[in-house]
Amino acid sequence: MHLLKRAHRKATPWLAAIVGSAVLQLAVPAVSHAAVQEGLSNPNNYECAGKLQAGPPELGSTEQQVEYKFACDGPITGYQLETQIPVTGISAAPVTANGKGEELQDTFSCFGELPGFALNCGGLAQQDWETISGEFAIGTKICAEPRVDALLSVTYAFTEPPKTEIKQAISGPFDLGRPRGCRPDAQSGGDRLNPKPPVKHKAKAKAKKAAAKKAAKKAAKKKAKKK
Repeated sequence: MHLLKRAHRKATPWLAAIVGSAVLQLAVPAVSHAAVQEGLSNPNNYECAGKLQAGPPELGSTEQQVEYKFACDGPITGYQLETQIPVTGISAAPVTANGKGEELQDTFSCFGELPGFALNCGGLAQQDWETISGEFAIGTKICAEPRVDALLSVTYAFTEPPKTEIKQAISGPFDLGRPRGCRPDAQSGGDRLNPKPPVKHKAKAKAKKAAAKKAAKKAAKKKAKKK
């Protein structure tokens, strides 16, 4: 998990509600809470970490593919990625892997309105820190501003014997951050939950002031020579 960016956690009730509704509509079988390992985190208070980067080209598509990877400290039965720029495509089923990088049989299926600003996925990651990897497409280059920055929310549906009523926990959103592999620019060093004020205009103003000062000195020297 050291390769993944620690995501910031901040409550957003409306986003969590959307995730819960979407995942329940997928009719994912609830997991018995008793079957979950003891000692795992509270499913309403998970910690998740992840990242975004350019993904491999999709066969038959010229659109920019964005690869996402994330893991949480407990099992999940669904997640949502919400972007600030339109998602134009969703790739095949995400891949799950354990801490050794070995692929697991745990699976997810994803859907979303295209173009849209979110993709919703339902399935099952049974253990803590399973890595979930997938792709979605955008209509701009990966490093073009505004760069894509996805917020992640995760859900966990379960039952507690002897009751059969399904309960659902929600954690997030977590910020997966701006894409890795891009050159730093004025907006680098921040993300959607913790934006960094752009410094581009200040730099331009400083350069403009220095150029004006240099031009004034040059003009003064030229005027002195004429005298």
